[in-house]
Amino acid sequence: MTKILTLKNVSKTFTVKKSRAYSTTHALEDVSFDVEDGEFIAIIGASGCGKSTILRMIDGLDFPTRGEIRLRGEIVTGPGPDRGVVFQQPSLLPWRTVQRNIEFGLECNGMAAAERQDRVAQYVELVGLGGFEGHYPAQLSGGMQQRVGLARAYAVDPGILLLDEPFGALDAQTRVVLQTELERVWRAERKTTVLITHDMEEAVYLADRVIVMGNRPGRVTDIIDVPFGRPRGEELRASAEFGELKQQLWRALQRGMGVGVA
Repeated sequence: MTKILTLKNVSKTFTVKKSRAYSTTHALEDVSFDVEDGEFIAIIGASGCGKSTILRMIDGLDFPTRGEIRLRGEIVTGPGPDRGVVFQQPSLLPWRTVQRNIEFGLECNGMAAAERQDRVAQYVELVGLGGFEGHYPAQLSGGMQQRVGLARAYAVDPGILLLDEPFGALDAQTRVVLQTELERVWRAERKTTVLITHDMEEAVYLADRVIVMGNRPGRVTDIIDVPFGRPRGEELRASAEFGELKQQLWRALQRGMGVGVA
């Protein structure tokens, strides 16, 4: 397979002025990994280990202090239409309907109205929102709003999809439902995806590989292959193999946090 994304020796330091003094935080240290075209990668680690900082730098909203990030061989120098992002909060435009929210990126790209309607219809059905095209965000549940966010990101056909804890603010039942839906949508699209999560079960259920981050300054302490085929259903979550992989991931997280593992 072709490598679509490469992080090489990426380090990030933040310097903030407080009164007359400067405070420095070393957020990331020598982070290196590759993502192949069509692969689903999850990045997991303790709070403050720099997971979201990595995603922001891939998106071009921030830049490494040292090292480099390449997307399809080109150094990332800023945001671009080849990246779609879904955040923990849906960030929908409250004055636009579901249809119009999904259309937004297509309008910015100059797509003709007829083509926009066809594209939106395709992704409305894909994320299970048929019949809600005319609803406004305030009329939708949190889970439905995230479905709109996913449809909006997919509709512009990005080269890579970046998910920053997209289900983290949802209740446990809704989160499981949307994990199942995301896995189904991913199989339909095979879009290269990088997911930031704090949820071990989510990482194991969705990803092809899980990148484990250690404590600040964040660094890659382990990369775990997920051996399960697709599609993945509820029977997988209940299997002994799934539980064993979660335990392996938990032990890797503990090592990354510097916690002794028996």
